[in-house]
Amino acid sequence: MRKVEEHRPTVGKTKRNEDIMTEPSAPLQELSREQKMGGVGTIRTDRELRQIDLSDFDARREQIADDLWAAATDIGFFQLVNHGIPEEVIDGAFTMSRAFFALPGAVKAQYALRKELNSGYEFRSQVRPSIGVPDEKETYQMTAPHMAGLWPSEDELAGFREAMIDFRERCWSLAMRVLSVFAERLGRDPGFFERAHDPASPQHQSTLRLLHYFPMVNESSEVLWRGGAHTDFDVLTLLFQREGQGGLEVLPGKELEAQEWTPVPPSNYAITCNIGDMLERWSDEVLPSNFHRVRGPGPGQSQDERYSIAYFAQADRDVLMESASGSWEPITAGDYLLQRIKANYGG
Repeated sequence: MRKVEEHRPTVGKTKRNEDIMTEPSAPLQELSREQKMGGVGTIRTDRELRQIDLSDFDARREQIADDLWAAATDIGFFQLVNHGIPEEVIDGAFTMSRAFFALPGAVKAQYALRKELNSGYEFRSQVRPSIGVPDEKETYQMTAPHMAGLWPSEDELAGFREAMIDFRERCWSLAMRVLSVFAERLGRDPGFFERAHDPASPQHQSTLRLLHYFPMVNESSEVLWRGGAHTDFDVLTLLFQREGQGGLEVLPGKELEAQEWTPVPPSNYAITCNIGDMLERWSDEVLPSNFHRVRGPGPGQSQDERYSIAYFAQADRDVLMESASGSWEPITAGDYLLQRIKANYGG
């Protein structure tokens, strides 16, 4: 086993190989919260979703840090602009995503999701505890150390693997830049989270996920869901959307009674970011991981399909997550992610 202490002196302890994927005795608190989030609630449109300008990052680091921290500690959601990923690269990733999902079902089925590795293709199999029925989507998940046998061949989809690896690396770099700010504000050194997300490690589990939500015909007043209410499992999420393909809504705060949801405007270039459960634990809840969902279209709205791409910065499997106050039970990131996957994919 890799001696993580030599490379991550401030991240945490490690466990023996045979201990890495065992479950703690207590159920995860996040699951009990999610099970209560199936209601429709109300829509609130006057809440600000802040846009953070990352241009001239090194020269403007303190101002950017202030802006990021204010947005993250407020509602846990914000959008990044002038972030350094060219718009043509984002457009190319979506072109590849559409091409992948357009492949015949039998081809995609060859690369079926390996749940324990969070890699591969799935079709209507993710069941959110909040609604208890499958999300109306298909996805393809790419986790660097676990892709053997899961890439479409060049004959099936030329250039796909190269494009996705390049896009994933760009996302990792951007996520680590944002997380370096949070590390400093939490009293850590700037490289704390970068050491916890090592792309060269066989324990790496950050994931790039392509999502395709199916067309939905709804001519009634009934509210339909493309994706049930949930929090993300990770440290930080980068979400890429397409203009005209809305539906994403966020519930700032953990007020389960109020249920005042705010629509997140889709943009071809602004990246929507949110804090995940891993970072909420690490920060002793200073940085909130808030609920979000994807509402289906209603009467008079576009019934067309919806595409998005998400990058989940998830700490490496052998990293032990410990809160400074001890209010959260220590758990390896591998154990944590496995429990969340089991809760969403029926074990």
